[in-house]
Amino acid sequence: MVILGIDPGLATLGYGVIRAEGDRCQLIQYGVLTTVAGQPLPQRLRSIFLGVHQLMDIYEPDEVAFEELFFSKNVTTGMNVSAARGAALAAAATRTENLFEYTPNQIKQAVTGHGKADKLQVQTMVKLLLNMDEIAKPDDAADALAVALTHAHSARMRSMFRSEEHTSELQSP
Repeated sequence: MVILGIDPGLATLGYGVIRAEGDRCQLIQYGVLTTVAGQPLPQRLRSIFLGVHQLMDIYEPDEVAFEELFFSKNVTTGMNVSAARGAALAAAATRTENLFEYTPNQIKQAVTGHGKADKLQVQTMVKLLLNMDEIAKPDDAADALAVALTHAHSARMRSMFRSEEHTSELQSP
């Protein structure tokens, strides 16, 4: 199974693609989609939407896993990141219903065995679990790989993490 992990962001959206077979995970690719600061928000969101479509075309993932957002004290930043996450989620949802979401604590727990692990601990475990020569850079890409690994390791309880956002239907008046 090919899994696309996504760490949402407006300026930088991280992605990580892995192949999971049983208990084994193999790195396929990782990187970031970036948008241009100062561009109007709709153009940046379109860029993310189209970029996620490209990722879907290139890697043809069987399932897509997102990191859920936690809100910081800066409401404006939180709203922009939420909009970026929405654009990425909408793009993925046009291609598959196999969408899943994990909280930061669930990701830390799955990757390191400790829900309060720091960023370096998570990145080091991602490197080890995927047999990488070095820690993935930038951080957004490493975080996306952690999301993908979390999804790969949650196979037995997958239905608990299925995104409910894609199941809502538009009601006709």
